[in-house]
Amino acid sequence: MSKFSYIARTKEGSKQIGTLEAPNQDEAVAALQRKELVVVSLVQHDLEAIVSQEHDKKGMLPIGQQPLKFKHRNVKFGDLVIFARQLSLLLSAGVSLMKALDVISKQMDSQRLYEVVSDIAKDMEAGRTFRDSLAKYKSIFSDMWLYLVETGEASGSLPVVLNHLANYLEERQAFKTKIISALTYPLILFLVAIAAVFFFVIKIVPTFTQILSSMNVELPLPTRILIGISDLVRKKFLIFVLIIAGVVFFIRRLLKVDAFRIVIERVQLRLPVFGNFFRFMMIESFSTTMSILIESGVPIIYALDISERSQPNKTMREIISDVKLNVREGKSFSFPLEKSGFFPPMVIQMVSTGEEIGELSNMFKRISAYYQQYLEAFVARFASLFEPLMIVFMGIIIGAMVISIFLPIFSLATATSQ
Repeated sequence: MSKFSYIARTKEGSKQIGTLEAPNQDEAVAALQRKELVVVSLVQHDLEAIVSQEHDKKGMLPIGQQPLKFKHRNVKFGDLVIFARQLSLLLSAGVSLMKALDVISKQMDSQRLYEVVSDIAKDMEAGRTFRDSLAKYKSIFSDMWLYLVETGEASGSLPVVLNHLANYLEERQAFKTKIISALTYPLILFLVAIAAVFFFVIKIVPTFTQILSSMNVELPLPTRILIGISDLVRKKFLIFVLIIAGVVFFIRRLLKVDAFRIVIERVQLRLPVFGNFFRFMMIESFSTTMSILIESGVPIIYALDISERSQPNKTMREIISDVKLNVREGKSFSFPLEKSGFFPPMVIQMVSTGEEIGELSNMFKRISAYYQQYLEAFVARFASLFEPLMIVFMGIIIGAMVISIFLPIFSLATATSQ
């Protein structure tokens, strides 16, 4: 019999976490389904032994001697999500941390993460804490990982804290996936439109230019402009590419300068339609981070410090820094939020209420959920409006170029008929 850890949901939608024994994975799923549970995740504890048996049956080397096959080299966000969830499940089921790391490392898609986890296990065998072992790889494990793990180790609730972290990472990944999915089609449509214009300018226009040259007709101004653009693009294409690459590189370097970055951020926040989108995106990120940190037992000063460092927007970091200063002095959390003029009244009121009733984490969670729904709806509306706008744009551009090409032919036909 093999031992499995599972996450399942009842018909009412409530989550259940537990363990069971079954001959194999199919039997484990069937047993849970007989209990009218919907299986969300199922992890086999003695996976190493099972895989070794399968390798032996096939005359292959057992696991540990068999070279591992990785799908990619770098550590992706999804790799960290899976790592946190599997670690949380195994620790909740009573598996030791060292054994859990060993089992998880055998199933990793990322070669880099496998190397890091193996090194972490060696450090822990030498007597270092899990938190200190993770701290060696700050480029992979953020401050949130470190503080949450430190809190879990100090309070003896590491499985619970890792479960909160896994939930947070899964929610962030799901949210990002929804936004990216909604923006994928408009982006593809835009690239197709640009490619169509380039193809027309580089391939079609030169062909018609040769035809018009053989007709010895005077070309109208729009036609001469189009031919001039076509010649310039074809002859100086590499220069254009280098200029665009240089501009992108220069802007990226400028964005590392605080003064320039603040100017760009202020321009973003003042945009007619997208200003609120950028502002609410920052509020959502801040609320989500604060919710998971406070819920996991991280002191509010440390939670603010982590949130400040995880914010890419300098304007938001300055606001959080002011909030942290006020809270350290024993003042209200909501007062500096209101003073900043950045947060809507609804957010300030909910934070103030959360402070009064001791439900600050829950209030931040509600704020986060509200703005996630707003951002998803905004992106969906933008995507639905972008398609007809892009079709109109392509129609105008292509139509103008076609008219510019055929103007001399129309002029010649009119002159001949007279």
